Amino acid sequence: MNQKQFDLIVFDWDGTLMNSTGVIARCIQAAARELGLPVPDEHAATQVIGLSLLDAMRAVLPDVDAQFYGPMAESYRRHYLSRKHELVLFDGVREMLADLSQAGYFLAVATGMGRVGLNRSLDATGLLSLFDATRCADETFSKPHPAMLMELTRELGQDMQRTVMIGDTTHDLNMARNAGAAAVAVHYGAHAPSELQALDPLYSASSVAALHDWLKAHA
Repeated sequence: MNQKQFDLIVFDWDGTLMNSTGVIARCIQAAARELGLPVPDEHAATQVIGLSLLDAMRAVLPDVDAQFYGPMAESYRRHYLSRKHELVLFDGVREMLADLSQAGYFLAVATGMGRVGLNRSLDATGLLSLFDATRCADETFSKPHPAMLMELTRELGQDMQRTVMIGDTTHDLNMARNAGAAAVAVHYGAHAPSELQALDPLYSASSVAALHDWLKAHA
């Protein structure tokens, strides 16, 4: 490892560590269909990934009556739980996290998932012990508000200037910008590379392997 420029590395979960973008989009569509609402196309459904669940429902169907957002969120949860067996980590994630942890970095998760969902995923993947702290959207403000990063750095006693946020959506990168942290984009998740590049990330990774290599050389 070269001399570190970061002490804390914060990862988004869905679309960054977990290969879940397609499942999430299909569950959003299924929830809308179940309630007889307009069914968003795949692009619209993936655009809201990373937001808190209720914020995502509002954003994906902004023109429906607000009374539907709660039932839609509940329907989404049912569909998501019925497909959780389809969710897998991206290749190389486990090895990357273990390597970074062994190298002495603080590792954290900042996610639009709820606490119950993240804990379930951490337990299923066996990754809990690799993270020093986690923050979920039902515990604080949703992305792109900077609260998650502010709370994580405060909890771990870290400096925002030595913190990097890694994510697959503009919500992740804008959260980093709003908090004053560095940002790294991954191009294999929910948002298009062109949208991510417009926010001028420090680096953009086309795969977990590329991300791992960059972190080893530059983080």
